[in-house]
This record gives sequence, structure tokens and C-alpha cells, in this order.
Amino acid sequence: MKGQATCSFRPSQNLNLKNNSNDKSKRPEAIDQDGPVRLSKLMSERGLSSRREADELIERGHVRVNGVVVKELGVKFDRSVEIEISGVAREKQENLATIILNKPIGYVSNLPEDGYEPAIRLIQPETHSELDQSGRKLKRTDFTNLAVVGRLDIDSQGLLLFTQDGRLAKHIIGEDSNIEKEYLVRVTSETGEKLGKEGLEKLRYGLSLDGQKLKRAHVEWINQDQLRFVLTEGKKRQIRRMCELVGLKVVGLKRVRIASLRLGKLAEGRWRFLSREEIKEFLGLIN
Repeated sequence: MKGQATCSFRPSQNLNLKNNSNDKSKRPEAIDQDGPVRLSKLMSERGLSSRREADELIERGHVRVNGVVVKELGVKFDRSVEIEISGVAREKQENLATIILNKPIGYVSNLPEDGYEPAIRLIQPETHSELDQSGRKLKRTDFTNLAVVGRLDIDSQGLLLFTQDGRLAKHIIGEDSNIEKEYLVRVTSETGEKLGKEGLEKLRYGLSLDGQKLKRAHVEWINQDQLRFVLTEGKKRQIRRMCELVGLKVVGLKRVRIASLRLGKLAEGRWRFLSREEIKEFLGLIN
């Protein structure tokens, strides 16, 4: 890893439920008509929890539907119901750690492979950034059960998220995720000529990978050899493969934003906690 070159990039521009009751006669009536949805799914869709976490909250009596505690797993309700989770559960959620790391080239996102170290090993007290304004004090529990959210390959750098919060993970990497992810991409042309308007339009919409047409992307030149991509999907090595299809070779790729979460001035190899305000803004945006 040492001695590998990294790319310098131009900074990114902005783009655009009353009383507790266990009496089943008072339990909100599950809807029998077409359209009822499992409570855990509704909670996940509303950003209250992941589906796995929702089941745990329901079993522990932390969930109210239209003001009444529901503890039965698998029950279905109409989408119009009001759902609340207890203050105890909300406080626990707010104390879950989420970390932004500026991943350097040469580290893998997840498990070790081919002699490369996983990026999570960079999350150490000595690499904690002075830019952290979360107000959190370092605790051992903050570094357990961290899951990487959204991969970056070995040859890419930039914003990599680790979280204990299933809500964030679901909305970023879930099958129905449509959040924006922004990248700065340095390229060279295989023909020696700058990509024309037709090629740029293909990058924006018109290419297919793995037999599937890609979603529309925002792609623009920001200088002579650098493109800005904003994607709402994440196939394996997607940007590199897209560029190959129009005669471009990627020589540097850096992720700088996931929805409202920005890399900013975080130094390479450094990390910081997300603040409660940043997490609330993110969850508010996706909902």
C-alpha cells in the first residue's frame, strides 16, 4: 500500500401512537382487505428502524400503533396507521455510532483479501480527526458491530461509512435505495480525444451492465480530465465499467458525498463520528 499514488481532486460542487394496554380487544385491528403491510416493513419504510431491529423493538414492547402497544410479530396494518417507538428506544438509536472514513487507495472496504488490509483497521484513536464536532467521547462500544455501508474498491478512495445503525444501512444499500452518491472521476481517453456530447449522453442514460439498463445518472465535465458522477445505484465497479463503454479509462476515483453526508475536508486515512444533527438530516432527507 505504501508508495501508491493517489489522485488530487478538485473540490466537489453542490448538486442539486395513548395508554399502554395488553388487552387484545383494544389492539389496533389488523386490516383484512388488500394492502395490509407487516408492521416491521412499515417501520423500515418510514426510517424508524431496519426490519430486523423493528422485530426486536416490537417484541420488547417499544412500538405503539395508533397509541396502543403491539408486541405480536408478523401482524399487518394499513399504511395509514400512526407508528411511534418509545423514548427509551429512540435514545438507544441516537447513541449508535456512525463513522465517516476517508479511505485511501490500497485498502479494501470489507474483509481482508489478497494481502490488502480492510479499511476498518484505520479507525483507531490516533487517526480520529480534529474535525469531529459530534461531541461524542471515544468509547470501546463505539467500535463494535460496525458494518461497512457501500463499498469502495481497492483502487478507489474517499467517503466510506461504517455504522451500528440499521436505519442508515438500509436506506443506503437496500434494494429500493435511490439516494445520491457523488464521485469525482479522473479519466484519460483511449483515442486521445475528449469525450464528445454523444458519449456524455450515453454516460447519463443509455448504457447497460450485466444485462440491465442503468438508471439515469448526472454526469458532467468539471475540468479537462475530470468528470463528476452522481448515481442512485451501485453496481460492482460501475463507474469504471461505464467509462470503458465510451472509450475512457478511469485513473482516479473518489467518492465525496452520500445524500447529505459529505467528505468535506476530512484528511485521507482519518475518520470522524457523524453528529446527531447530521443523522437526523440524512434520515429526514430520505423520508
